[in-house]
Order: sequence, then C-alpha cells, then structure tokens
Amino acid sequence: MKQPRPARPRRIVPLALLLPTAALISAGPAASSEGTGHGGSHESAKPTVVLVHGAWADASGWDDVIKSLQARGYPVVATANPLRSLSGDSAYLAARLKAVEGPIVLVGHSYGGAVITNAATGNPNVKSLVYIAAFAPDEGEGTLQLAARYPGSRLTDDPAAPVPTALDAVPLGGGPTDVDLYIKPDKFSDVFLSDRLDRSRANVLAAAQRPVAPVTGAEPSRTPAWKSIPSWYLVATDDRTIGTENLRYMAKRAGSTTVEVDAPHAVMETNPGDITDLILRAAQDTRPGLASTGDSTSAKVLAGAALLALTGGTALVLGGRRFRA
Repeated sequence: MKQPRPARPRRIVPLALLLPTAALISAGPAASSEGTGHGGSHESAKPTVVLVHGAWADASGWDDVIKSLQARGYPVVATANPLRSLSGDSAYLAARLKAVEGPIVLVGHSYGGAVITNAATGNPNVKSLVYIAAFAPDEGEGTLQLAARYPGSRLTDDPAAPVPTALDAVPLGGGPTDVDLYIKPDKFSDVFLSDRLDRSRANVLAAAQRPVAPVTGAEPSRTPAWKSIPSWYLVATDDRTIGTENLRYMAKRAGSTTVEVDAPHAVMETNPGDITDLILRAAQDTRPGLASTGDSTSAKVLAGAALLALTGGTALVLGGRRFRA
C-alpha cells in the first residue's frame, strides 16, 4: 500500500511573510504622524488650540497665528485673560478649559504662561503646554521674582522702587494697591517690542495695551502643570520684558522642547510663523523628546523587527523550496 507523502510545511511561509507587513503597519502611524495634520481620516483627532495672552496685550495679538492654525483645520480659542490676580485668572481659565471637548494644546504668552501653568494642573484633556516668551513658574514663585533672577528685563532700573520704573500706576480707588499698571508710552517700544516695529504700529499697541493689577506679579504660583504635562518653549533672544536669560532658565528647568527665535518679547507681532510652527509640533507629537524630529523609537524598533522578519521569511521560503526539491 502506498504511503501518503508527508505534508509540506506550507503554513509557516505565509505567516513569516505576514510578519514584516504587520510590523510595518504598526510602525506606520508613528513614522508618518507629521503628515496627518492637513486633513484626511485624522482630521477629527486634531486638538483644540487654546491661546492665552499676557499683560499689556489682548487676544487680538494672536490674529495671525489663529488664521494659520484655522487654515490647517485646527479649532482655536483665543480666550480673554482678566489680568486681575494669578489665582483668579487661573481659575477663570480652568473653567474655560472645562468647556472645551477633547484634547487641548494650551499656549501662553508672557504672564499668560504663569496662568496656563496653574490652570492646566489636574486637567487630563491638556496634552501639551506651549510657552511663548512666557513665565513658567515653579510652586511658590512670583513672576516679578523670576524676571529679576538674571539681568535682561527693562521693566525697572531700580529694584528698590515700589513700582517698576518702566510702568505707570494709574489709580482705580482710594487704596495704595488700587491701581492698574501700564507700560509708559515712551518705554513701550523699547521694553515690549525691542524697537522692532515702526513707530506708528508701536504707538497703536501702546495705546491699546491692557493693564495688569500689581498682585499678578507678586502672588505665588501653585503646583506647576509642566511637571506632569509635556511642554514646548519659544525663547525670544531679544526679550526686554522678562529677559532672555530668564526665559532660557525656565525652559531648561521645565524640560521643555525649546526653540530660539531672534525676536522681541511681543514675538506675535514679528514672528507669528515661528509661533505657529511650534504649536503644530506640540499638536502633532505630545512627547517632547520626539518633537524635534517627528520620529518614534517604537517605530524604529518595529521597523527593525520587520527587517528581521523579512529576512527570516525569505530564508523559510528558500528552505521550503529546497525541501520540496
């Protein structure tokens, strides 16, 4: 009686050939995440970008950034910042964030950085923090304290003065602290803009500045969100409001992914494109260590596994042919 021929090991060959395909599919999204920001099936996954202005400015300062983000399909909220107290402003923003559905990229300029540092703590929807020439205080620190850490700020030339010498204290009531603080018109172009804009535009911004209450600079910050949320940081290298070295210090301490731009403190006026680029990087990859390249360690590992699997699959195919021969 004729014995049946042993079954050929065919099953293992398709499985081996499927391994590299599966690995490459798994690696695909991480390696190509930079390309999902302009539409397609990932459109609905885009986070909402919430922009928070600082002292002596208002939400209109974000206009060019808003246009660029909206053109790329990102929902944007440029919220008001009351500028009355750090605790009150942070509570106001925290309440506003609760009304935003889905993931959030939270962006703060100047004093707005201190506000987002406090408001984002404990909010699981905030996936990234972006500091634009901004304060990133640690617990117990005040913003004026940080501006005085290293030279560079031109808010005052007399540290002992009760009011920084570049500021006007405009009375609001009978008490000594019932004042609003404005940058003096003749100091505004130098301190806020580093004389980077023409005189006409600088005068308009000086006339439209929103004042800040004195307590905002002295009130101690609370638990900082940058200790638990990935952060990005734009350092303006000609910042005369906070001071460039102070910006670098805070960016390094927070472990932020950092870019440096030749710009004044009011970087929205001179370099809105650089701001947009940094926000997009934060929106597309919430891991600071990967933001510079858009690469993924897991993708590299899977790609390596795919190569090994492909090599193994080829060997099995050739081995199967020799077996059949």
